[in-house]
Amino acid sequence: MLKVGERLAEERKRQGLTIEDVAKATKIRGEFLSAIEKGEYKKLPSSAYIQGFIKNYSQFLGLPAKETTAIFKREFDEREYLGVLPDSFTKKQKNILSGFRLGPTAFLLGFIIIFVLGYTAYQYRAAFLSPMLSVFVPLENAIVTTQSVRVAGKADASAIVTINDVPVYLDHDGNFKKDVSVFSGQTTITIKAENSFGKTTTILRHISTQ
Repeated sequence: MLKVGERLAEERKRQGLTIEDVAKATKIRGEFLSAIEKGEYKKLPSSAYIQGFIKNYSQFLGLPAKETTAIFKREFDEREYLGVLPDSFTKKQKNILSGFRLGPTAFLLGFIIIFVLGYTAYQYRAAFLSPMLSVFVPLENAIVTTQSVRVAGKADASAIVTINDVPVYLDHDGNFKKDVSVFSGQTTITIKAENSFGKTTTILRHISTQ
């Protein structure tokens, strides 16, 4: 059975794209893309990030993201990815903890746990919050007299931004700009930012061309 990484690599090569081409368009690091294609998931940050990367990679190549993600879930073993601690390490930890007593030590331990949980929640805030997206130009209900309008704004630097479903380049600060063709009459421009967890923010600009 063809694995998800092999399918992505096969489609990428069929379209004549390099890893660098995909990395630039999707904002996913090249080494992560290579690891996905080779099925080396342990080289990636977390299972949640892996699913987000695969979804964005699939969408960029024009593959059905839901189907590709489903294939990944069937072949991915969460327990194997996380692994287990060696027995010797577990025993040492038990011996160390057995020497603890309630009081200042327990208070310090509780503080460390709370700090770690808070830091983890901050790092994974993208899993719960939609990405930041601002559009500076054009303004809503703008009236233009040309057949092209400049769309510019700013988003989370790690997000994938599309204008009318076409990916656009973001600089290291998340700034983007693109000239979009418009026709006489009313035109709707759709700007969307999507993070690696599939959270999206969408802004519409309705333009009148005279």
